[in-house]
Amino acid sequence: MLQDTPTLEQYLQAADDIASRGVTALSAAADPDALEAARVQFLGDRRGEILALQKALGTLPAEQRRDAGRAFNDVKTKLAAALEERRTTLSRGAAKSLHIDLTMPARHRWVGGKHPVTIVIDEIVGIFRELGFTVALGPETESEWYNFGALNFPADHPAMDLHDTLYIGDGALLRTHTSPVQVRTLQRHEPPIRILAPGTVFRRDPFDASHAPAFAQIEGLAVDEGISFVDLKATLTHFAQRFFGATRTRFRPSFFPFTEPSAEMDVECRLCGGRGCSACKGTGWMEILGSGMVHPAVLEAAGIDSERYTGWAFGMGPGRIAMQRYDLPDIRILYDSDVRFLEQVAE
Repeated sequence: MLQDTPTLEQYLQAADDIASRGVTALSAAADPDALEAARVQFLGDRRGEILALQKALGTLPAEQRRDAGRAFNDVKTKLAAALEERRTTLSRGAAKSLHIDLTMPARHRWVGGKHPVTIVIDEIVGIFRELGFTVALGPETESEWYNFGALNFPADHPAMDLHDTLYIGDGALLRTHTSPVQVRTLQRHEPPIRILAPGTVFRRDPFDASHAPAFAQIEGLAVDEGISFVDLKATLTHFAQRFFGATRTRFRPSFFPFTEPSAEMDVECRLCGGRGCSACKGTGWMEILGSGMVHPAVLEAAGIDSERYTGWAFGMGPGRIAMQRYDLPDIRILYDSDVRFLEQVAE
């Protein structure tokens, strides 16, 4: 036991005594509880013996503190080493009692990555950026006017019925396409305009092999003087060749209220090589987008002079395109959150 004002000799003897007793007690601890008790006795922050030794250091004359400090540090180092060594020994013993093989590799943990649809969206955006397109975004909750009225939908169009559209009250709804972003862009900016509008859209569609009630969509819009259907076909064919590589494409006449003339674009089904399968409904072709020349009524609704400007637009589903890219027969695979599948394709 140290006196209140020990001499240097007494201090050094006390340091040796604490080191000897502490190393013995720590090394002899039979279990983690005993080891913790020994740690508190000798290395505890509030009443450990090493703390008393530290306080006594300040009572020594200044010229003696160097030797005393060296002894104090030596004691502390010995006790810490003995504590760590015994802790490691006890841990190994516990592992053996539980039959744990510490030489086995750790269990693999997948930390996540980009979803296949996100990868497809990024690649599509990259292709169109090279052609001078920029990305535009808009709200997922829209008014009936932006979602239908400004896009030349007649008041009795079936898409406006409850069995197709999710209404949330007071004339508001969850957008059924990203076309409202095109209208908002036309209202804010003068042509020339070249934008992509990616986002999530919502419809009362059945959840089957090729449909989902909430899914990603990318729409494109180009408005300028002298734009024709030739520009539309050339641009989308270039996109298909860049994205899918060498592939056959075709355009089929179609109808959309906001474009005239309108066409749907197909690529050869990669799942069956054009022979016909359940994913392509036996046709050998997979529809990837709808397109057409922007209807003059849409331009006029947004305040654009339809006599001076023309434009074309398209809308595509990255989910269906991801089915082509990753040879998936069912779109529901993309939404099942099955880590075994995502781990194979995510980046």
